[in-house]
Amino acid sequence: MGTIYSKAKVLHYRDALDRLARNVEGICPPIHIRIKPTNACNQRCWYCSYRLKGVQLGQDMDERDVIPRDKMMEIVDDMVVMGVRAVTFSGGGEPFCYPHLEETALRLANGGVRFASLTNGSRLSGSVAEVFAHRATWLRVSIDGWDDESYARQRRVAVGEFTRVLANMRAFKRLNGPCHLGAALVVDHAVAPHVAELIQRVCEAGVDSVKVAPCIISNVAGENNEYHAPIFDEVKRQIALARERVGDGRVEVFDSYHLQLETFEKSYRWCPYLQLNPVIGADLNVYACHDKAYNLEGGLLGSLRNRRFCEFWMGGKDKFFRIDPSRHCNHHCVANQRNILVHEYLDADTDHLAFV
Repeated sequence: MGTIYSKAKVLHYRDALDRLARNVEGICPPIHIRIKPTNACNQRCWYCSYRLKGVQLGQDMDERDVIPRDKMMEIVDDMVVMGVRAVTFSGGGEPFCYPHLEETALRLANGGVRFASLTNGSRLSGSVAEVFAHRATWLRVSIDGWDDESYARQRRVAVGEFTRVLANMRAFKRLNGPCHLGAALVVDHAVAPHVAELIQRVCEAGVDSVKVAPCIISNVAGENNEYHAPIFDEVKRQIALARERVGDGRVEVFDSYHLQLETFEKSYRWCPYLQLNPVIGADLNVYACHDKAYNLEGGLLGSLRNRRFCEFWMGGKDKFFRIDPSRHCNHHCVANQRNILVHEYLDADTDHLAFV
């Protein structure tokens, strides 16, 4: 198996990259779209960026929003016609709380669009689990408690939910589908000394990969670093210990636990990635990215409330250049390193390309 978490995947889409700049004619469909089908969630994680005060992500989110069924089918049909390659369902809320998720996933698959989802795993059962097991590319379960009691405290759910989620994951793997099952560990002070233990538990449940990442508690880089500094070395030790324990190579343990840059400032003036991987929210708005979802002032590209996605997307490039990352994106950005890579690709001197 190749590298799953690679920033270089975008370089395989040269045609799209070459049409990103404002002065180049033509608009490419997005390669990958995040859809947030509902803002309802059946858990209340304390660190959830969509509900955490002081974090710009989700600042204008209405938990009552949900994409109506007919509108969702219209969006899917447009994506199929446009040639969108992949869709990831995510929050806002819990995607498996969306009543039309199974139908949506099947419509995507039958149209040739790959799909995946983030989930808390609590509703990973029944026919929708079978569809994901056999038709999805990947599924990643967010998990952070290491036993029933700690999981209940972290997510404000009933004691016993941790055991039920692990059981759902084991049952999912027993369906013997090709879907890659991953786990995402969100690390805070409580989880830090239990990272290796938790990785062991999810490996026993049958996951194919584990991603370890820090919780984000502020728009200010220094405040995130200050929060994680006391536990940083211990988390790294725990990750190394977990890798030793699962050293047969079957499970990839991806270390995304890092201190933030000393600043969230960006040097570039336009964002390539908002054309490659935009977000459609449950409010029927299209946002620049995952980190600016439900931010009407700084992240909105437009609305689908009274028009089709295809019509909106292909209707001119100006909307893609309203956001200036050097001014509007001084916060955590999951696409920052990828944007830097794409800008470097686009800025290469054509007279010197042969001198590789």
